[in-house]
Amino acid sequence: MSDESIDELARLRGIGDAYHDFRGQLHYFSRESKAGILRTMDGVGALAVPARRLVPLAAASTSQRIAVDLLLSAEELTGTLKWTLCREDGTRHQGSILAASCSEQWSGEAGGQWLSRRRFDVPIDLPLGYHDLDVAIDAGPVAHCRLIIAPKKCYEPTAIAGGRRLWGVAVQLYTLRSERNWGIGDFADLGQTIRWLAALGAGFIGINPLHALAPAAPERASPYSASNRDFLNILYIAVPDVPEYAVCAAARRKVEAKRFTARLAALRARDLVDYASVAELKFEILQLLYDEFRQRHLEGGTPRAARYRAFLAAGGERLELHARFDAIDRYLRDKKHCHSGWVNWPEEWRDPRGTVCQAFAAAHPRRIEFFLYLQWLAHEQLSEAQTLARTLGMPIGLYGDYAVGASAAGSETWSDRKSYRLAAQVGAPPDPLALKGQAWGVPPQDPLSMQQNGLRGFAALIRNNMRYCGALRIDHVMSLFRLWWVPEGMSAADGAYVHYPLHLLLAVVALESKRSKCLVVGEDLGVVPDEVRAAMPQYGLYHYKVLLFEKDGSRFRRPAEYQHPALAAVTTHDLPTLRSFWGSEDIVLRDRLHQYPSDEIRDRVKSEREADRGGLLEALREQGLAPKDPAGTDGPYTPELMQALHLYLARSRAALTALQLEDLLGMIEPVNVPGTHDEYPNWQRKMSQGMESIVARADLRVHLEAIDRERAGHAPPGTTPGH
Repeated sequence: MSDESIDELARLRGIGDAYHDFRGQLHYFSRESKAGILRTMDGVGALAVPARRLVPLAAASTSQRIAVDLLLSAEELTGTLKWTLCREDGTRHQGSILAASCSEQWSGEAGGQWLSRRRFDVPIDLPLGYHDLDVAIDAGPVAHCRLIIAPKKCYEPTAIAGGRRLWGVAVQLYTLRSERNWGIGDFADLGQTIRWLAALGAGFIGINPLHALAPAAPERASPYSASNRDFLNILYIAVPDVPEYAVCAAARRKVEAKRFTARLAALRARDLVDYASVAELKFEILQLLYDEFRQRHLEGGTPRAARYRAFLAAGGERLELHARFDAIDRYLRDKKHCHSGWVNWPEEWRDPRGTVCQAFAAAHPRRIEFFLYLQWLAHEQLSEAQTLARTLGMPIGLYGDYAVGASAAGSETWSDRKSYRLAAQVGAPPDPLALKGQAWGVPPQDPLSMQQNGLRGFAALIRNNMRYCGALRIDHVMSLFRLWWVPEGMSAADGAYVHYPLHLLLAVVALESKRSKCLVVGEDLGVVPDEVRAAMPQYGLYHYKVLLFEKDGSRFRRPAEYQHPALAAVTTHDLPTLRSFWGSEDIVLRDRLHQYPSDEIRDRVKSEREADRGGLLEALREQGLAPKDPAGTDGPYTPELMQALHLYLARSRAALTALQLEDLLGMIEPVNVPGTHDEYPNWQRKMSQGMESIVARADLRVHLEAIDRERAGHAPPGTTPGH
């Protein structure tokens, strides 16, 4: 292809021409990068302009009358437009109108043919929801458009709308230790944490993504590289809390055996989660509990069996395919010695609806049903945790996290191959957090395919993640507008941005938010395009503000300068802990992991850190919060400093404030070091103390009570609820 053809085709497929980096410098994408991305995209022929085209998707808020555009030829303008509208509830409406009476938006020549773009105003008042419109000119072919009627803004809890400023604690669930868990934090530990925090006045508890991972490869543990974001990670099931456990003698005998209890004790004592051993123990007992469930409930037709079958019916084909994937993945690992993931399977197994997979499902229904049962258990226990939080008075309860993508080898891509482009991966351009750029190992969805499917898959993903939460964080919210695609064989720095239908996606988010009564936080760290900055308040998404980034030079923003519709945190799972930040241990770690492109850059980071410590101390002094120690920027990290920084953030205008559990405990080791894989044990490090000890600590109780008083008091000047 010529250079001009590459540029033109790239524009048609939404590939950008240039971008501004984190320093504000303009960078143009190379034609090699554009061509590499185009090679990953299928269906180039779909770009051709047909003689008549109805947009595949349209959205409007409840305050607007929805309209759609058609491209019509001169001959078709003399015809009659016949339309059929099917509302979400099944109600149908029909009518007709002269095509020429539709208002003209544009006319001219395209592809050697004269065309006119006409706007058809749908003459029906539509409620919130998803509706389907079919139109035809006389006896011509029918064109289809999906209509989305969304609220003006996402849901906001009554407590916040009434002026309350809430606080909570963010935890990585797998890191929790307890005397009763099986070597990994579980839903019972989540319940204990909820009881502890609710009693102290917390409004929410933040959790890492709980997306389903691969049971056949439990060591692939990143919560941001899910097998399927529609479903849950079954390793979080608290086995002793499963109702079948209390009545299954075989399971209890095995768990109470000396060898089993010794294995459990060893897993609890480890400082890193041993995912493979945890999975082995849990699945061994869960298999016995499934057998008990089949015999006691499914064969007996009990009310518990009815609830299980209702869960399956609600999950539909998406749930069935996910369980089928897990069953096949484990079967091929055990019987054929295949590596986990459908890209490693024999070719005949890669089609989820193909004859081989259908034959497997017919021959091994209980293998599949076992994983359906586990998804149901996870669903029950997580739902109970949210119910507990709300019952104990938390206005939000669980604050969940929705990852930006899914694993190339997982069930989400296996069951929806048309939407994903496996020859590319999502990432980020170079920034202060990762100076060489990032490639996250998850494939992007093709925006053209998403729209041709009416955004049904995206809507289901958002809906399934909101069902358990009172608030949901959308990781890398800029992905609703553009994603950094890294073509296969290129470095992360050589990627380019591909654009997505921002307002259509946000209409879906707003609609699902309203229906689920779920507040939405957009993780807008890094370079945020102007389009996203404008759209977030327009659709009612909260911002994500991290104290360590909220600064101009080395001057940190004061509490009154924070935005109100925001969640503010001191640090995050991708950043150093407070203690590590203050002592610069993170710089030493990143240097040891060869993450600095040069010594000069490393030394610049050290110098900036010194200035940041000074800026933080100055901000604390201005608020009357500076601790006696440290006396200067080279002073030691102390619990008093942690408390001062937390109180500083608690004074902010932000409607929500989140503290990290690691910071409350004064931990150094990070959860995750972006840009690393095997070099650092990401997503494995546990808490330094068990939940029993944490809950009993009087100093933490006093500190969190002070946070609660600060948040309950008057907000700093300039705060107006909802602004």
